[in-house]
Amino acid sequence: MTRYLGIKASDLGIAAAAIDSSANTTRAPRSLATRLAARAGALAALLALVMPAAHAETWPSRPLRIVVNFPAGGPADIIGRSIGMKLAGVLGQPVVVENRAGAGGVIGADAVAKSAPDGYTLLVCSAGALSIAPGLTTLPYDPERDLTAITQIVDAPEVLVAIPRLAVKTLPELVAYARANPGRISFASSGPASMPHLAGELLKREARIDIVHVPYRGAAPAVNDLLGGQVDIMFADIPVVLPHIVAGRLIPIAMGNARRAPTLPAVPTTTESGLPGVLANNWYGLLAPGGTPRDIINRLNQAALTALRMPDLVDALTRQGAIPVASSPDEFAAFIRAENARWIPIARAAGARWE
Repeated sequence: MTRYLGIKASDLGIAAAAIDSSANTTRAPRSLATRLAARAGALAALLALVMPAAHAETWPSRPLRIVVNFPAGGPADIIGRSIGMKLAGVLGQPVVVENRAGAGGVIGADAVAKSAPDGYTLLVCSAGALSIAPGLTTLPYDPERDLTAITQIVDAPEVLVAIPRLAVKTLPELVAYARANPGRISFASSGPASMPHLAGELLKREARIDIVHVPYRGAAPAVNDLLGGQVDIMFADIPVVLPHIVAGRLIPIAMGNARRAPTLPAVPTTTESGLPGVLANNWYGLLAPGGTPRDIINRLNQAALTALRMPDLVDALTRQGAIPVASSPDEFAAFIRAENARWIPIARAAGARWE
């Protein structure tokens, strides 16, 4: 069947007939102004049918922008720039990465949610602003309505690390020490209601231990104080602490994942260590503004999946401790909803507040 700009010829015919019928009617003759208004309305309906398809046919015709809602140098930034570079090659257009940090990722997510739904502004976002913040604060956007899932890029398992001075090397040893010294162990996080915070709360609940939460404004200052001995333990994304583990400055206690991490194969999981309820994975995904045409979402998804199958990108992400995922838009949307159902009750029970 003949198509024009992706629209079937039969559809154009139906729309054209609607325009003609506005002038040819058995009812009483109408004024010229009325007939013109009817024709204009029908023409507008035809244009509404054609224009999205025309836009999708020509997309992408200019550079794309990826907003990373955390500062430069962190895991979100590394992942955003890695996927952006590959998308540029697949799509044949430059991809510019812009860091819009603040409010635990909400500022950057809001900027994308309010952008034109034309496929040229995208978001690389972690779990917090999509799966935790909605249950703890009033957001300037509705994550489900104002953002459209494209794909989950990676799974980023949390690893529990301790300072050497604590003299514990396994999770059972840590639990035993905490029970013998209630309130003496402090755990750092990258902020209230962040994944490291909620992972610590899970450990506290599942192990029935009394440990003290010390929140920071980001992973970098938290790790700095951890290295300085101001706090004792921390759950963190592997990329944040891997160099310090390799250098012996931090002791890896357990992986908060169902499987061991390829970059830390000798570190047991929390399940292997006797606490199967302590599972905490951060994750990063690619999203677009709500209302972005489905055809463009599908093409972005295919481009991202192509990128995430490239051996050099897989190797780079894996060396950072991330696990490439590459899901469909529907799978990613369902995953976000499941994460909401899991983490929001935990955050509320811990009395967490989003900042």
